[in-house]
Amino acid sequence: MMAKEETPFFYTWSYIYNMKILNKQVMVQESNTRITRLEIEAPLIASKVRPGQFIVIMVKEVGERIPLTVVDKNETTGSIVLIVQELGFTTKLLGSMEVGDSIYAIAGPMGHATELKDYGDVILIGGGVGIAELYPLAKGMKEAGNNVTTILGARTKELLILEDELKAVSDKLYLTTDDGTYGKKGYVTDILKELLMPNAENQKPNLIYAVGPIPMMKLVSDITKEYKLKTIVSLNALMVDATGMCGGCRVKIGDEVKFSCVDGPEFDAHLVDWEELVKRTKAYVEKENHICRLNRL
Repeated sequence: MMAKEETPFFYTWSYIYNMKILNKQVMVQESNTRITRLEIEAPLIASKVRPGQFIVIMVKEVGERIPLTVVDKNETTGSIVLIVQELGFTTKLLGSMEVGDSIYAIAGPMGHATELKDYGDVILIGGGVGIAELYPLAKGMKEAGNNVTTILGARTKELLILEDELKAVSDKLYLTTDDGTYGKKGYVTDILKELLMPNAENQKPNLIYAVGPIPMMKLVSDITKEYKLKTIVSLNALMVDATGMCGGCRVKIGDEVKFSCVDGPEFDAHLVDWEELVKRTKAYVEKENHICRLNRL
């Protein structure tokens, strides 16, 4: 796996039109939450995408572009797998499509791939639908020779996804739910604190990687900063253009302004300006809800 600085994102772009949905599975249907797995025909992207990278999808010709993580790929069938939590207008529109329907356009792979190497002991932490991104990462880390500990968290049992898949590529797997319906009652950070407590059984990790809700990633960062542990987070900043031209996904990293789409999506957790990130992700919530109401989605 090449390091980030050796992999300019624009060298690996493919822009594909009218890609068919090959398979669809509703993974979660709980109250007002629906999570859908889609396998989409995209042979050029399937041949190039690596863990940590994402695509940008336009469901229809007239509409917004949204970034989604590539959860898996099959180069034989030329397909990629996306897992979508149907929250806003475009994700609900995507979730309403069926097998045989065509996606208008997909661009990718985008962003820098994760630097996969033998770190030794790594802890991977996923919360909510962010768990989807951990699967290709855990596979890659395991193949690179790491001892992989994975911590997964969700609000309730029904929302905990990819347990079996991640168990197969992890040396240790810990599960948490907010309500205690599965695994340990509590949060992923509770497990993290236990694993970092000095004792004869716990091996100090050389890398911690977190992806999921911003409050969770921030708390992971706060905890690991005390231990001076290398921590990477994958940020879900809002993207409009996703090519570095619009600046919509800008984030403050240390004293520098970075763009999640071309400089990320992964950053040093201890340098992220979390307060600014939270404010920017809430900028369009009211308008998004208004659009959903108008379209009855």
